[in-house]
Amino acid sequence: MNERRRVVVTGMGAMTSLGLTLEETWEGLLAGRSGIGPITQFDASGLPVRIAGELKGFDPAQYINFKAARRMARCSQVTVATAQAALADAGLSLPLPDEERVGVLIGCGAGGLDRAIEGVDTFRAKGLARVNPFVITSSLINMPSHHVSHWAGAKGPISTVVASCATGTQAVGEATEFIRRGAADVMICGGVEALIHFAPIAGFCAMRVLSTRNDEPERASRPFDADRDGFVYSEGCAIFVLEALDHAQMRGARIRAEVLGHASSSDAFHVAQPDPEGGGAIRAMRWALEDAGLTPADVDYINAHGSSTPISDPIETLAIKRVFGERAYRIPINSTKSMIGHAMGGAGAIETAVCVLTIEQGMIHPTINLETPDPECDLDYVPEGARKADVRVALNNSFGLGGQNACLVLGRFEE
Repeated sequence: MNERRRVVVTGMGAMTSLGLTLEETWEGLLAGRSGIGPITQFDASGLPVRIAGELKGFDPAQYINFKAARRMARCSQVTVATAQAALADAGLSLPLPDEERVGVLIGCGAGGLDRAIEGVDTFRAKGLARVNPFVITSSLINMPSHHVSHWAGAKGPISTVVASCATGTQAVGEATEFIRRGAADVMICGGVEALIHFAPIAGFCAMRVLSTRNDEPERASRPFDADRDGFVYSEGCAIFVLEALDHAQMRGARIRAEVLGHASSSDAFHVAQPDPEGGGAIRAMRWALEDAGLTPADVDYINAHGSSTPISDPIETLAIKRVFGERAYRIPINSTKSMIGHAMGGAGAIETAVCVLTIEQGMIHPTINLETPDPECDLDYVPEGARKADVRVALNNSFGLGGQNACLVLGRFEE
């Protein structure tokens, strides 16, 4: 049997509510700055929740031909723009060499739902003749993968992961498998959500899972805090260039980190509530460590799912304790969502980028708004500000609706 190929990260790009570049996002995270604010993309005055994490100042015309951009949903526009940054960071230019060995796998939770609703509204108000012929193609969830593939000329494997809040993390893991099994040498992968729209926000309002701190949006997302009242919906994207190690070394690429292991699991419990015993989360963490050939003792840092909902934060804490035992109390844990909100299909990918930066720079960003500790959430969530740390191995957790769990293990590259 052939030895499994090692997979490394050679390029990254990100857009979040803290900035339209990875560098702006990282600077904001280390400073403990919130990207949450009032909703501006539609009139939310009639809703009980009027705050979100928006991409501020995003203009697709700065990245994409105007005619092409009009045919894309916002999620595809954001993904192509972010992919451009990731390829530049990897030192890859177009046309790609050996394009049949470059694949694309972008995860997305809801896709261009806004375009579908727009088509329905137009049909009802103005009739079939006024319906945009690109309504269907722009609204499909696989379109971010298509548009990145088309833009880059990547003709290798293509796929899409749809796994709710676990999407971005699972997408990076599944892309790793394409390289491991030899189907591709390079994968452009990641996750996106760009849907600040009345439909998802009204739906989550009906579920009563969103924070209603409209008067203090920067303090609304408060993972692991006793006074948390729900998560903050947001948009964002992170894209990676993954490569087989030998391929990256052959072209002299900068290696930012290594993907050591990944896993997914199902709670098989409830459509929205996590398993109260944390069973699915426990399995995902344990299996990811097994896939990496590591033990809980090897993990130096955990980027938590940390969504800020009353029900999920204590369950994730319990799951971490059951995997790591007493050592759980000595592992620094943070929640990126405390500052950028929950970008759904993009969240896990953004948090994966944070893990890579943490390994590279030896800095762990804080979990902000943790002011009143919850007795059930009693681990080290780094509430006091950014912390220096020697992080060799990082674990990224993502747990989503439908009981979908995903976990990635990333490590400092060593020959």
